[in-house]
Amino acid sequence: MNFFARYGSEIATLTVEHLWLTMAAMLFSAAIAIPAGIGLTRVPRWANPVIGIANILQTIPSLAMFGFLLPLPWLGERAARIAICALTAYALLPILRNTYAGIRAIDPSVIEVAHALGLTDTQRLFKIELPLAAPLILAGLRTATVTCIGIATIAAAVGAGGLGELIFRGVASVDNRLVLAGAVPAALLALAADALLGLLERRLKVIAQ
Repeated sequence: MNFFARYGSEIATLTVEHLWLTMAAMLFSAAIAIPAGIGLTRVPRWANPVIGIANILQTIPSLAMFGFLLPLPWLGERAARIAICALTAYALLPILRNTYAGIRAIDPSVIEVAHALGLTDTQRLFKIELPLAAPLILAGLRTATVTCIGIATIAAAVGAGGLGELIFRGVASVDNRLVLAGAVPAALLALAADALLGLLERRLKVIAQ
């Protein structure tokens, strides 16, 4: 109880910081990856190279990614910018791949019917393709969100805040209570996000059917 009385407000503040970093990164990654995935369905020959680049970004160790971004102008001036940029890069692959795969998996006969009805490309996209691909796109967003919440703990290494601060301090001082104070809320955030997005994904599947 003394531990929570001492660190409770700090845990709450760092949890809010953690959420902010994750949500900002997810907004940027979705704004980049969903339009890019849609574009790749129109020019399939670019799909493998572009998804391959996103895959390479995913394989870069998180600490190395933060280190690469530190010397860059403007980004390196604020730790939060570095963290959001790195998290955005890690979130791109599942969203991009699922957007592309979801639209490409639509039955060609449905597309032919849309053409027969005289729908424009934009109308077909918003009235047919995106609604049918929505469950798979959301599955990508779900995976990316959980990944971001986990990697955001490393953001503390560059001073960006978040629950990773407690984990790093606990490791440095060999205090398992501080490690758990950072790790447990981060795990709960990931589980809550996964459950919420999973529920939304199941509902979209029902609607799409």
